[in-house]
Amino acid sequence: MAIRITNLLLMFAALLKSVLNETPLDKCCIVDMSHTLDTDSIRFPTDPEFIFTILTRGIEPEGFWLELNKFETPEHIGTHMDAPSHFARDRWRVHEIPAQRLVGAGVVVDVRNKVKRNPDYRLSVSDLRKWEMLYGRIPDGAIVFMWSGWDVRYPNKTSTFNSNTPEDIRTWHFPGFHPSAMSWLVQNRNISMIGVDTPSVDYAQTSVYDVHQIMCNASIMGLENVNNLAKIPPSRSLIVALPVKLRDGSGGPVRIISIFCDTDKSKYC
Repeated sequence: MAIRITNLLLMFAALLKSVLNETPLDKCCIVDMSHTLDTDSIRFPTDPEFIFTILTRGIEPEGFWLELNKFETPEHIGTHMDAPSHFARDRWRVHEIPAQRLVGAGVVVDVRNKVKRNPDYRLSVSDLRKWEMLYGRIPDGAIVFMWSGWDVRYPNKTSTFNSNTPEDIRTWHFPGFHPSAMSWLVQNRNISMIGVDTPSVDYAQTSVYDVHQIMCNASIMGLENVNNLAKIPPSRSLIVALPVKLRDGSGGPVRIISIFCDTDKSKYC
């Protein structure tokens, strides 16, 4: 494990140098890839609601302004991370995920045309191989995203779950990863995370959550309800995905950002 972590740190240093390309950070694109967490945030219907309570908001007797709030939230809501413990025993919980596994090279696999024809589409090994033909081998420590264009539906529940009865899981239709693609990544590439712009890395019609099981057993994290994949390039970006360091958490809301410097800024940001 120590050798693997050292290798990841070296990869990160090389990736950061590659992305920045001696460009000052304020000249680079920095894209927010998260939806705002609030009472409209998408969650599974069996999960509790997000609750935000204002405790103090106003002028104090001493004359200064003060705001204090509290919030209650399920772990798997809005843009969030699945920790490996979510679907695998004795794997990392959120507070145990090494910090170096929270950053990686961005790999954006465009399946929008296939999803238009089939909302139950699952990203395939062929899609991954096609990406590699265009951009080279998926880098070690990468974060591999399925870009289906689904984020524009968020946070409308009927549209996001693609159902007129979004409280009924059996009626949902949205894309995800195919288990064979997840297995191929585990067996042939050294990635840190996968991500989707839909509510789940498994497609909506699953009953056994194969992708979750394969992903988590391999100590790979999942990012769900990702935003703004249209605003980042298919390769050569640095992704940072930081959840709250929640002890014993199986997941949690996450702020994801992408940084890239040597790409046509007018096209993306």
